[in-house]
Amino acid sequence: MNPYRLLQKYYPPGTPLYRLLLVHGIMVARKALKVAEKVAELKPDQRFIYEAALLHDIGIFFTYAPSIGCYGDKPYLCHGYLGRELLEKEGYPRHALVCERHVGVGITREEILKRGLPLPPRDMVPVTLEEKIIAYADKFFSKGPKHLTREKEIEEIEEELQQIGEDKVEIFRQWHRLFDP
Repeated sequence: MNPYRLLQKYYPPGTPLYRLLLVHGIMVARKALKVAEKVAELKPDQRFIYEAALLHDIGIFFTYAPSIGCYGDKPYLCHGYLGRELLEKEGYPRHALVCERHVGVGITREEILKRGLPLPPRDMVPVTLEEKIIAYADKFFSKGPKHLTREKEIEEIEEELQQIGEDKVEIFRQWHRLFDP
């Protein structure tokens, strides 16, 4: 598996969107690998973490998010499941699940139905250790072009998650206690 080749298949190298996605993926991958080292006793698959962290946002081009250069026709919230569909077609079902499950700290079927979210009605929450590590690491980095390499503070992440719900903040806090003791 060559994650760079896959990114280049869907994002022309040299374009601003390719650069944004690549830099964001690298930042998340670095953070995720540091986390994996801290929990080495749990035996996380570091190669998989690296690959999946680079690819976790591959579905953004399907969405409409002009502030980051995406002009698709779907809401940004959909990038996870759309990335899953893309990577499944490419033959990478395990990587595909990371795409779908990394959004926020996960989205449940119940939330999708209750809030009328434009998502397939199924649980989209991180299940495996590797999925949780990547979702956790992703919270530290924005795709805002001016902030690509700036790591967010814990308080900033919690404030953002608070807008979705206290339960999401608590999931992040649980991950933080596990991954950054």
